[in-house]
Amino acid sequence: MNKETIQLKKEVVVADHYDVVVCGGGPAGFIAAIAAARSGARTALVEQYGFLGGMATSSYVAPLSVFVYNDELVVGGIPWEFVNRLQDMGGGYIEKPLGNVAFDPEVYKLCCQRMVLEAGVELYLHSYLSGCTVQDNVITHIHIENKSGTQALAAKVFIDATGDGDLAYMAGAPMLDYGNVPLQPASSYFILAGVDTNSPMVSRYMHHNLQGVNCQCTPMREKLQEMADTLGIPTFGGPWFCTTLHDGCIAVNMTRVATDACDNRDFTRAECQLREDAYKMADILKKIFPEFRNSYISAVAVHAGVRETRHVKGCHIITAEEYLSGFHYEDSVSRGAHPIDIHSSAGASQGCTFLKQAAYVPYRSLITEEIPNLLVAGRCLSAEREAFASLRVQASCMGIGQAAGAAAAQSAFGNSDVRQVDVPQLVTVLKSWGATL
Repeated sequence: MNKETIQLKKEVVVADHYDVVVCGGGPAGFIAAIAAARSGARTALVEQYGFLGGMATSSYVAPLSVFVYNDELVVGGIPWEFVNRLQDMGGGYIEKPLGNVAFDPEVYKLCCQRMVLEAGVELYLHSYLSGCTVQDNVITHIHIENKSGTQALAAKVFIDATGDGDLAYMAGAPMLDYGNVPLQPASSYFILAGVDTNSPMVSRYMHHNLQGVNCQCTPMREKLQEMADTLGIPTFGGPWFCTTLHDGCIAVNMTRVATDACDNRDFTRAECQLREDAYKMADILKKIFPEFRNSYISAVAVHAGVRETRHVKGCHIITAEEYLSGFHYEDSVSRGAHPIDIHSSAGASQGCTFLKQAAYVPYRSLITEEIPNLLVAGRCLSAEREAFASLRVQASCMGIGQAAGAAAAQSAFGNSDVRQVDVPQLVTVLKSWGATL
């Protein structure tokens, strides 16, 4: 069916010119911006909200995982510096020995803001990516919308850290097709206050410090499944709990709704459903479990936690076999250690495969054959579904962002194609920061 269209034409002010522009201020994006700026590149960071942190701070996705595996620091450098600084500020707690990180979302916002500004990054908050200008396959400008109107930012190199691959998609980069396999569902975390966090059950399951263990609260899951039909319990996962570092407060991950977060109408429906389900779940927990008798919702995620949308088709597609075998590429620039974690979009089931050893991410999975000045960072990277189901988590995204930021600066200084980056030199820089490659 043909849709009615209108034609728009307007002149847009070019707000500024940069070496590197990063789109998206989540775990991949703010680390990428710091990495580029510390490398000497004049860097701008564009973020749709008035704060940084992405899924951690807008969606309360906790804990940050996985930084340590088999007693080895897997994601080091700037991400690990951030985690330790967050802990020093009283807003983070590194769970040993696995290196998962519980956090206070508000302190997290402040910590990454400080590190970004200290690095000299110029921030464009409350700014929504709406398009880009492409000439001969080269992105010359991005278009953003904010209270100043429509603005354009020019750069030598752009990093797509939007999670959904928005810039890559707008620029015409090819996307991977997983066929008819449903996308993983979205979930809205909510924070409960008034919980008995000193009780044996809650105190055990609100910490994530065991390797090779799914930390879902099994006793609660079994009881909820038994009573699902009687109480009309919505489809749920887990539940998983995480301490927010305050007595009586936990972040709860249990809602889930099938959706395509790149379809505005469908995602709007899902967000509304998830908010309803959060309150239903909180009420059920309060009625059934004595540990939650005095609990109440103190916050629901500003933005639903999105597990999966677009994936760029890069110069290399990380395969499940490569990932599971811990294959080391010649151009390995980051790593991942989270289990291959695939949530069902049509029920409460979850596939969880633990790795024998930490895996690797090649530089070629961050770039495309088609666009010479674009890198991607975070969950829109080029990977098969199984590999992606591990790499989508925040520690992995931070490590990928670090590599993308350093590579973007190198490309900008050399006025060169991102496909021609000197990978050995890139690895040397990353290792000097503390990356373990």
